[in-house]
This record gives sequence, structure tokens and C-alpha cells, in this order.
Amino acid sequence: METVIIREIQKGDNAEVARVVRKILVEMGVPKVGTAYADAALDRMYETYDRPRATYVVVEDQGRIIGCAGIAQLDNYDGNVCELQKMYLVGEARGRGLGARLMEVCLERAKDFGFEHCYLETMPYMTEAQKLYQRVGFEYIDAPMGDTGHYSCPVWMLKSIQ
Repeated sequence: METVIIREIQKGDNAEVARVVRKILVEMGVPKVGTAYADAALDRMYETYDRPRATYVVVEDQGRIIGCAGIAQLDNYDGNVCELQKMYLVGEARGRGLGARLMEVCLERAKDFGFEHCYLETMPYMTEAQKLYQRVGFEYIDAPMGDTGHYSCPVWMLKSIQ
């Protein structure tokens, strides 16, 4: 029986989300500087996404957070473009279709918010994630958009969502 739910982040989730994301980033060998690992927002995700045209959701399995992702306006960019932010699943959650479900929720919210495109940044060796992004219509682009502060993420992708 599937016990997984995808729900909006709650204030009480902050510490667990930060712990889960940082653990995943360390496991994947992601640099701690110039990536989500160093983001001050990581310790206060509920507050960070508690604003118009932004959402952050968690994947919960039997009361445990096993994944998360968010949508918000792309930082330092003039245009109706959101960014898929901090999408991560713990190892045991991968390969179960949860990434696709999480992506579907985020892109539906982005569409509801009226965004025209969705942008993301990732690492070259996160190939399984890139396959998922491509399956839902993300395409590689040649340069970063906006300025997220994630200068250590050299792979950029964009998707039309209208």
C-alpha cells in the first residue's frame, strides 16, 4: 500500500527539510559552496516560500520527509519565469515514480501562478534527474538565467509551461 503524500511545507518541517537536503547533497558529492547547500534559506524553507507565486512541497512517507521541491520567481531575472528549486529525493525514494509526481505538482502550481517558463540548474553527474527533466519537457540551454548564486551548477534547463 502506498503511504506517500505530497503536501505543502509546514513551519515544523524546516529542520528536517534542511537535514534531508544537506544529507543528499553530501551523498552526491555536490560542492558546499555555490550550491543549495550554502543557501541561508535552506534553514527556513517555510518562511522563504510563504509569499505570492511561490510554493514548497514535501514528500512524506509514514511521517518521514523523503523528498521536496519548490517553485518561485527566478531570482534577479526580469521576466515571467519561475525556477524549480531544491528538488531532492532520498535514495530509497528514487525509482518509485515520486520524482515525476513531485515535478507534476510543482509544474501545475507554476502554471496556476501564471508563469510562462520554468528554469532549473543542476550538476552534470545528476543524470537520472536530467532524464526526468527531459521527459517532462525541459531542454538544455547554453547559459544561466537570472542569478541564483549557484555558480557551481553548470547545467541549465528550461521548459515552457503555458
